[in-house]
Amino acid sequence: MAEITLLDGSIGQEVVKRSGDRATPLWSTSVMIEKPEVVGSVHADYFAAGATVATMNTYAVLRDRLVRAGIEEYFEELLTKAATQAAAARETHGAGRVAASLGPLIASYRPDICPPAEEAEQAYAELVQLLDANADLFLIETVSSLEQGKGALLGCAGTDKPVWLAASVSDEDGTLLRSGEPLEDLAPLIEEFQPEAVLLNCSRPEVIGSGLEIVKAFGRPFGAYANGFTRISKGFLKDAPTVDALEQRQDLGPEAYAEFAMGWVGQGASIVGGCCEVGPDHIAELARQLRAAGHRIV
Repeated sequence: MAEITLLDGSIGQEVVKRSGDRATPLWSTSVMIEKPEVVGSVHADYFAAGATVATMNTYAVLRDRLVRAGIEEYFEELLTKAATQAAAARETHGAGRVAASLGPLIASYRPDICPPAEEAEQAYAELVQLLDANADLFLIETVSSLEQGKGALLGCAGTDKPVWLAASVSDEDGTLLRSGEPLEDLAPLIEEFQPEAVLLNCSRPEVIGSGLEIVKAFGRPFGAYANGFTRISKGFLKDAPTVDALEQRQDLGPEAYAEFAMGWVGQGASIVGGCCEVGPDHIAELARQLRAAGHRIV
């Protein structure tokens, strides 16, 4: 059968849950200042569940977000701690890769306020330079518009490591980016920058399949990792939101989620995993189903 890369699941949500702290606009970032071991335990649990990639807890470690919170002086320290925790978990496990997560500037799901690509390029280039030595690959996440994707891809031009681009699509229509732009309009960017893989992430699993039919035409390895939110609420689209504004689904347990992911594999996806509210139990069940179907997890 196929060789499948099994990503981990939610990092930020799991860290917040385990920390015992109230959610803040920085999600899981502030946890790393005083409780970095919580991040390491999350990575370890995903490796134990069968994941072969640990995603650094760097999604929200962005200068613009830290400036807003008044903790910009922790920028490089937070990046180092995130890289160290992921690498240590991989070393203890004895195998796997570490992906440096590059999240959206300013806010998730808000392509209307994202910086112009040339401005974003500088911010991402700094992240890439600081994380390059500790990353096996770069994972650009939750791209919600063409401009967002271009800025992040430009910022990754200085690395020789593989770059994966993950786009987030509409909760109602998987053929549209959250900006309303057609997903297929990413094609010129994919052709220009040649990311090693193209994924869909942080979207409802029900809409992923239609989006993958478009992504597979880009001619790159492809896959998906969906979220477990009921929807992206209006409250979360306000300035400096917290995850309290999002509601976890109660109908998306490990078996139900794995059924969706196995469907994506049936479409030809070679990279699957989970995003927000998809935890180690979900990844363990997905690993079980992949092996039962005769696939090899790599």
